[in-house]
Amino acid sequence: MLSSITPLGERGRASRWPVTVAFHLLGSAAAGAALGAALGLAGALLPLERDVPAAVALVLLAGFCAAAVAVETGRLPALPTWHRQVDEDWLHRYRGWVYGLGYGAQLGVGVVTIVTSPLLYAALALALLTGGPAAGAAVGFAFGLARAAPVLATRTVTTAARLGAAHRRLERLAPAGRTAAATTAALLVLACAAQLVLGAPA
Repeated sequence: MLSSITPLGERGRASRWPVTVAFHLLGSAAAGAALGAALGLAGALLPLERDVPAAVALVLLAGFCAAAVAVETGRLPALPTWHRQVDEDWLHRYRGWVYGLGYGAQLGVGVVTIVTSPLLYAALALALLTGGPAAGAAVGFAFGLARAAPVLATRTVTTAARLGAAHRRLERLAPAGRTAAATTAALLVLACAAQLVLGAPA
């Protein structure tokens, strides 16, 4: 999809790249926030805040993040997903802001398209374990915005030559992306451990 929403592609479809991208970011952040709020509300129905020490939530989150590290480093097989992609026919059927919003919303929800990183499941777990819709929405908003932000890297793709160069650059950066995901998950594990050591409220 990154190869489609570029200044070059948008110009060919008589759309404006800044408008499409703005709605793409909005759709992803809003959908992520909505899903996070729903998960946070579901988490409020769990006994974590009332009958179980909050340390249990930290241990659960650390477990999800540790699993994400193991998947990203090849120590565990990839987590379950499906191979559905966004509908490319939208590019020729709708205006730029419509498919920008629609693609973004699907990315923000995360689980309706192919899951490229186990950090998605860690983010969903974090939203659930916040135990409240507002905190869950904040987690989902941050996830949705981060998921859509890479589209901004296509801002210089104004020619076919630059499109090819962008594809090659993305291929080169793929291993670094996996390393960054594993590092992020590892830092979250350390943060949970530090909170447990310092004394999580019961």
